[in-house]
Amino acid sequence: MVAIEVPCLANERLKAVLERINADEELRALWKASNINAIDRLGYSDHGSTHVRIVARNALRMLRLLMEAGHRPGAVLNYGMRPEDAEVVVVLASALHDIGLSVHRQNHEEFSVMLSAPILRRLLGNVYQEPELTFMVAEVQHAMISHHEGFAPYTIEGGVVRVADALDMEKGRARIPFASGSVNIHSVSALAIDKVRVGKGKERPILIDITMNNSAGIYQVDELLKEKIARSGLRELITVEVKVPEAESRIVKELRL
Repeated sequence: MVAIEVPCLANERLKAVLERINADEELRALWKASNINAIDRLGYSDHGSTHVRIVARNALRMLRLLMEAGHRPGAVLNYGMRPEDAEVVVVLASALHDIGLSVHRQNHEEFSVMLSAPILRRLLGNVYQEPELTFMVAEVQHAMISHHEGFAPYTIEGGVVRVADALDMEKGRARIPFASGSVNIHSVSALAIDKVRVGKGKERPILIDITMNNSAGIYQVDELLKEKIARSGLRELITVEVKVPEAESRIVKELRL
């Protein structure tokens, strides 16, 4: 199982929590169970530790870019906590947002929140004391549920987790459903995405740079990422740039219906 690695910089609380995340046997078991449902039973892409690492790194990168530009996350604005605490919120929400897939794909976002409370208190215990401990649990759960299409985020933390979840779209992520015979617009369009990069923008704080090998990848951007950004609360803070080569790669050789 892939270890969750993010650049902690000087954030000692994030370092401590990240060590606990990687050592937690229940959490690792939930990631595996989520992948059994997602991959083995449904033919979807990975929703376990690999997905978590991608989401966590991109969400943390976006949060830091927004804070650098002067935007205040919810943990700071509403609870008087530190920017470092907002980073812990984002990484924990990324780690736990899909564990409900271990129960069922339908409504998995709600199941994730239901399962998360005791895990969060275990991971945050002794790092935070009351009432900050309960504040942190609430903020993480809010960021988790914010990746659900029906729940618009109230915080920057929730917004970056929502967008980062949709940025896990590079072509390697589509190989499992494609290899299993799932040749449709979802798998084909995902195979068209070569690289997704999150960086500092010029006119807006965040630049998402997407490189494609085939214009079929536009589906991933227009139908999936666009909606996530539109309801993230961060629309005016993100620029998306898409690059498509003149000579496109062929993804599907033939298709029989």
